Amino acid sequence: MTLSPDEERQRLVQHYREMTDVELAELVDDAASLTDLARDALRAELLRRGLDIVVRESARSSGDIRVRAPVVIRQYLNVPEALLAKSILDSAGIPCFLGDQNIIRLDWFLSNALGGVKLLVKDEDAVAADELLNQHAPESTTEEDAS
Repeated sequence: MTLSPDEERQRLVQHYREMTDVELAELVDDAASLTDLARDALRAELLRRGLDIVVRESARSSGDIRVRAPVVIRQYLNVPEALLAKSILDSAGIPCFLGDQNIIRLDWFLSNALGGVKLLVKDEDAVAADELLNQHAPESTTEEDAS
């Protein structure tokens, strides 16, 4: 059931009237997560009660949203190696994805031209992901190991 903006405003006004001053103050701390309509109703209730609490605008309306680009932590010449590394990070709970995987699957000759399959993670996860992949790096086999 979808409410009209007026019905939603009335619902919010009633909800905020039932809240204590402390609950309203806590809600103000998280006002950036509210819709514009909810923030307006919250301001009206604070004004009605005579509380001197300022409700800040959301990050969306003030233009403070910053999108961070993912970081390439590894590049692989073939898709299976990239999938193995991705599965290691997935198992550890580190969100990641592969770049250029599909185009290289279609034509693996393009791998060198594109720089291989790229393993990307969030900037804040890069160090942990790199350490994890270094632990699982396959050791080179020599003829001495085989005998």
